[in-house]
Amino acid sequence: MDHETQSRIFDPFFTTKELGKGTGLGLATVYGIVKQSCGYIWVYSELGHGTAFKVYLPRVENAAQPFKNDELEGTFGGTETILLAEDSASLREMAREYLVSVGYTVLEAATGKDALDQAKSFAGTIQLLLTDVVMPGMSGPELAHQIGRLRPGIKIIFTSGYTDDAIIRQGVLDPAIAFIQKPYRPKALARKIREVLKVNAGNVMAKS
Repeated sequence: MDHETQSRIFDPFFTTKELGKGTGLGLATVYGIVKQSCGYIWVYSELGHGTAFKVYLPRVENAAQPFKNDELEGTFGGTETILLAEDSASLREMAREYLVSVGYTVLEAATGKDALDQAKSFAGTIQLLLTDVVMPGMSGPELAHQIGRLRPGIKIIFTSGYTDDAIIRQGVLDPAIAFIQKPYRPKALARKIREVLKVNAGNVMAKS
């Protein structure tokens, strides 16, 4: 890589691939994980010779604590309608199946345009939009803006493979917007949804 490319390789959404061939989130995701772990990532590259990456992580003296399933226990289901916009078929299927199993009605869409069409045609109330930040044709923030005009009061949760802090720094998201990072556990997603919808319910009660 040349020096200009090296200086930007960890920026969210930066890619040297042609349009439609890459999102520019691969190395940005690695950078975010390393920084969240209080580590460092170093890169050295020369044109025609290759590239080397080194990752430094802090040593942990104590043994890892066993994960407790009861930390995620609780009532995370609901009866609201959720519009799920996700271009990854496997992740969309996993999220839909779990949310339906705990009582939600789920409208699913593989693109922003499809999600927008469903928001226009669905006759009932849609309480929440769960959308990926990066999707083909229409970004998650643009989708949320347009659906917000169609359905005032709808709650929004964004999801992405990159950290919320980095996306916010790039000016893509508002810091006040709810966010969950991929990959997420189904129960963690359901818990985030309940948090967002309860905030909405609390605001309605406070105003009444």
